[in-house]
Amino acid sequence: MFPLLIISILKESWYPYFFRLARIWSKFILIGMGFGYKIIKEETPDPKKSYMFVANHTSMTDIMLMLVSVKNPFVFVGKKELAKIPLFGFFYKRTCILVDRSSAKSRQAVFLRAQRRLKQGLSICIFPEGGVPEEQIVLDTFKDGAFRLAINHQIPVVPITFLDNKKRFSYTFFSGGPGKMRAKIHKFLKTESLTIEDTKSLNEKARIIIWDELSTSTK
Repeated sequence: MFPLLIISILKESWYPYFFRLARIWSKFILIGMGFGYKIIKEETPDPKKSYMFVANHTSMTDIMLMLVSVKNPFVFVGKKELAKIPLFGFFYKRTCILVDRSSAKSRQAVFLRAQRRLKQGLSICIFPEGGVPEEQIVLDTFKDGAFRLAINHQIPVVPITFLDNKKRFSYTFFSGGPGKMRAKIHKFLKTESLTIEDTKSLNEKARIIIWDELSTSTK
């Protein structure tokens, strides 16, 4: 798929084509690694609208499962260190919004780039834990950036729970194994009439939804 992927990133306006190819790539990667997947939907995103997708972060497979789970073209916001990964990093830094979490200037630039992407009709995806937490942590605290951006642009927040990724392919060597990965798309959290003062409340609502699903779902 390399030639097609290269062509699809030549223009920013061609990103939706890149996104479709990335979804195909993700399916091949997951199936090739022995992972089946099941997408459970409480509500389905409208293909004509923009959203803020947020999910728990537990595994390197989170990126692939997110691409498989959501059909609406979205742009990842992620840490700049991933751009150093051979080949993957080449496409990552050309298609995603990179952030240096230690730099206030970088975090501000993320908002500006995200605004431009939203105006193009795309959605945004952020893992609000800010990275993969330590193995024993079920769900880390959420940072406010995703929710502040959603309120500023009055777009719905879509909480998504990845139920099996840590069990199937964690960062612990010699752990995990083939099997099914489940992703649950929860009911959307609306942002109409919310102001920036509601950021913390929206943050907590999204986290509680994902926490409750992780705590109660049978493995």
